Amino acid sequence: MAKGASLSGFPEWLPSERVVEQHVIDTVRKVFELNGYLGIETRAVEQGSSLLKKGETSKEIYLLSRLQEVGSENDTPVEDRIGLHFDLTVPLSRYVVEHSGALTFPFKRWQIQKVWRGERPQEGRFREFVQADIDVVGNGELPEHYEVELPLVMVSVMEELRAFGMPKATVHANNRKLSEGFYRGLGLDDIEGVLREVDKLDKIGPEEVTKLLVQECGANESQAEACLALAGLTASDGNGLRAGFAALCERFGIEKDGETFALAQEGLSTLAMIVDEAAKIRPGAVIADLKIARGLDYYTGSVYETFIDGAPSLGSVCSGGRYDNLATQGNRRYPGVGLSIGLSRLVSYMLHTAGATASRVSPAAVLVAVWDESSRSVSNGIAAQLRKRGIPADVAPTAAKLGKQIRYADHLGIPYVWFPSDNTDDGESAEGADSSQHAGGDEVKNIITGEQQAANCLSWLPDTVYAQQSVQIEDKAQA
Repeated sequence: MAKGASLSGFPEWLPSERVVEQHVIDTVRKVFELNGYLGIETRAVEQGSSLLKKGETSKEIYLLSRLQEVGSENDTPVEDRIGLHFDLTVPLSRYVVEHSGALTFPFKRWQIQKVWRGERPQEGRFREFVQADIDVVGNGELPEHYEVELPLVMVSVMEELRAFGMPKATVHANNRKLSEGFYRGLGLDDIEGVLREVDKLDKIGPEEVTKLLVQECGANESQAEACLALAGLTASDGNGLRAGFAALCERFGIEKDGETFALAQEGLSTLAMIVDEAAKIRPGAVIADLKIARGLDYYTGSVYETFIDGAPSLGSVCSGGRYDNLATQGNRRYPGVGLSIGLSRLVSYMLHTAGATASRVSPAAVLVAVWDESSRSVSNGIAAQLRKRGIPADVAPTAAKLGKQIRYADHLGIPYVWFPSDNTDDGESAEGADSSQHAGGDEVKNIITGEQQAANCLSWLPDTVYAQQSVQIEDKAQA
C-alpha cells in the first residue's frame, strides 16, 4: 500500500503499482472468458437482510447511513438498512433470482469488483479490496462436474499469474457432507459450530481449536480428538482418501449404517471424484484436505482453499464452495458452486515480495515534443494520428527546452520522443536533436537505446520490445 495512506486497510496504489494490478485483472478476466464465463457487475450495496447470512463475516459488514440519519440508525432494524457487500456470492444470489427469466442456465459468470469487510487490516489483508469470482448457478439442479471445472479454472488463472511472480498454487478441497456425516456419527449436533472452529486450525492451532470445540460446541475430549484427526486427513487420489476415511471410522467407532454414514459417503464419493477427475487434466493441482471447512455457513457441499508454495503467512488466496440453498425463489432453488480470488492480496504479494514492477509508468509509447506553444497544434495532430493507429501517445506539457522534455519522458518511462519537423526552437541542440536535423521532416528518438531516425506518423511503428506497457519481475528466482 502506498506510504502515507490516511486510512488503514484501504489501499491506494501508486500509478506504477496500479499498472501491475490492472495487468493482473486483465489476465484473470482473459482466463475466465477463455472458459466461457460471462461478465456481470452488481451494485455495491445490498439489503441488510441479504447481507446477514449465517457466518462470522456478518460481524464485519459496513452499514451505510445518510448524514441526516446519523444518530437515529437504531430506529431502523439492521435487516432494513443497506450495507456494502462483503463478498460477491451473496449479491450474485440476489441477481440470479431477480433476473432468472433473462438468464440461460447453467449460468456461468465472472465478476471482478471491490468488496468491503470491517476486519483488522494487515499486510495482504484489507478492508477494501478487489475480488475476482467465478460461479456456475443452476436452475433446480447443478451437475457435480462443475465442482471439478471451477478449481481447474482457478489453477489456470494462478498458472498465468506466475508471470507476475506468483509461485505454484494447489487447491485443497473438502466436502461438508463428509464432515457433517462424520461429526454426527460421533454424536455431535452443532455442525455449523464445529465447522467454524475447525476452520480456525491454521490461525490458532489444534490446542485452541480443541478448547473451542469443547467449550462452544459441546464436544468431549474424545470427540474433539476425532474432529482433529479428520482434519488431519489428506490424499492426492480417491483411493487414498477412501482408505484414510475408513481407517478413521474404524478408529473412532463410527457406525456404518444409518443416514449419517450415508451422508458422509455421499460427500466422500464427490470429493474422491473431484480429486481423480482433476488429476486427469492437471495432476497434483487439486488434493483432498479435510481440515478445509470455510467459515461461511451457506456452503453445503464441496469447499475449497488455495495455497501458494513458500508463502504460508499469506493463507488461502482463492476459496469457495458449493451452495444449494443460498438463492431461492418460492419452491425454486438455484444451486451453485463458486470460487473467489482475493486479487488485492495477490497484488500486494507481487509488489512487495515477488518484486513485480511496471516496465513504465505511463501507458504512452511516444511523447511528442513541442517546439513552442504556437506550434502545439502540430504536435497534437501527430499524436492524434499515432493514436488512430493504436500507438499510445502523449504530448509534452510545456514547450520547455528539449532536454527537459526528454527528461519528462524518461521519468514516466516513455521510450520514444517524437520531434516534429516544424522546428522553431531557439537553436538548442538537446540530446542530438538540433534544428538542422528536423528541417527535412519528423524524427523519433528511442531514449533508451539512443537511436534516432526519420519517421512518418502515418507509417512508423515502435519496436515491439518497447511498444507495450508490461510487468516484469525484479528477482527472476522468485517467479
